Amino acid sequence: MEAVPLDLHERLRQKIGRPSRVRSVAIRFTESEAAQLEAAAKKEGVTLREWSREMLLRSVRGSESDVLFTELIATRMLLLNLIKPVALGDKITTKDFADISAQVRKEKRRVAQEIRQQYASTSEKEQ
Repeated sequence: MEAVPLDLHERLRQKIGRPSRVRSVAIRFTESEAAQLEAAAKKEGVTLREWSREMLLRSVRGSESDVLFTELIATRMLLLNLIKPVALGDKITTKDFADISAQVRKEKRRVAQEIRQQYASTSEKEQ
């Protein structure tokens, strides 16, 4: 893996305002995987180590994209649950709408996680 040289200012900037990092995790990659990771880090303009750390922590902590994806799924669920009765010629009451909204709020995270897993397994099959 090619190291990206940092100037002194950049090295100091990375150390200011954060606790010392004392642990490391060794991970082995194929040449192809390593090239993909290096390209992603380069695209973001950071070192591979910084990029990798950020991606690992983002995965554990969740990210803004997780929230947006979950809310997108919630909107989809709401829309589908409202369209079905209308398509069947049924009227939706205020109580029906409240029940549908409550169900969406209750289930959106689980459904979003299931859809993410579906995308992940589809992506793995394509590789």
